[in-house]
Amino acid sequence: MSAPSTTGPDRAPEDLDGLRIGMLAPIAWRTPPVHYGPWELVASMLTERLVRRGIDVTLFATADSITSARLDAVAPHGYTEDPAMDGRVWEALHVAHALEGSSGVDLVHNHLDWLPLAFDAQWRAPLVTTVHGFSAPGILPAYERSRSAFVSISDADRAPGVRYAATIPHGVDVDALPLGLGGEDLVVFGRMHPDKGIVDAIDIARQTGRRLILCGIIQDEAYFRELVMPRIDDDRVVYVGSVTAAERPMVLGGAAALLHPVHFDEPFGLSVAEAMACGTPVVAYARGAMPEVIDPGVTGILVDPRTEDRIVRAARAVDAAVTLDRGRVRARARERFDADRMVDAYLDVYRDVVARNPRQTLRARAS
Repeated sequence: MSAPSTTGPDRAPEDLDGLRIGMLAPIAWRTPPVHYGPWELVASMLTERLVRRGIDVTLFATADSITSARLDAVAPHGYTEDPAMDGRVWEALHVAHALEGSSGVDLVHNHLDWLPLAFDAQWRAPLVTTVHGFSAPGILPAYERSRSAFVSISDADRAPGVRYAATIPHGVDVDALPLGLGGEDLVVFGRMHPDKGIVDAIDIARQTGRRLILCGIIQDEAYFRELVMPRIDDDRVVYVGSVTAAERPMVLGGAAALLHPVHFDEPFGLSVAEAMACGTPVVAYARGAMPEVIDPGVTGILVDPRTEDRIVRAARAVDAAVTLDRGRVRARARERFDADRMVDAYLDVYRDVVARNPRQTLRARAS
């Protein structure tokens, strides 16, 4: 890995002048998403900041995506928002379209999970793949056999059989998430799904005596209907649905703390970094990447989820978290998770990939 980039946010490194990137975004949602869509959000943030630095980017995304890059699309809009669209079919069409366009770029940055890896030999430019999370062990053969340069979003999410080029935590637009004044309420910001520990969050909030605001799409309807809905009273527990990007600063910045009692090994937790950017401390179960993302006693409190009294421990952690300095929480979030830091790290990966690529199109165009 080369030395960290010293370029500013408004120009590209001289050795990458002329670099052409194909950014392969998912198409479950628009890029950037209106509300939910963390993978699309990261692909968008990276695209826009690369363009700002003078990098030539072609964004392969839905046709209704909004970007300053060159947009190339086959899917009219996100398949999650249209019951008439079969996601499997449209993802295959999307990948095939990007494959055809890959001859016009120097590298393709894949945010679309395993499917592009299945066509490893057909890509006409080298692949960089951000592993946003493994949906199931069964997809690992696609990763283990691919020549792509893989980037993990946390060390905790690395799989033993996959060769990684770097670990690059997700970045957030700190300037778009101003310091909030906080408040008395607690907030959950994520999918309504057992993985996110929504029921635990409700129990934790009740233990503290604070109101809880639930934000997020309903991903598991049976779980939501049977276990969450009976606890929603629109007074002490309120469900507001999915929150738009414009509403996010108010919701996160106005909370006393974010609850993140995950029941799975969270690969990163974008909402955790976003909350901290607003100055809002986080109380989370110490699973997956949470010990990497949260600085205990600075940006939040970690709770051992394996104990029988985890709800009581988490409630006590809330009492401690709300005393943390919100300005210091935000400052640490900017230091660790600002989007320009993420861009610098990816430029280093691109540099290494281009250097190993025998096409060496950058040098040919520059001469």
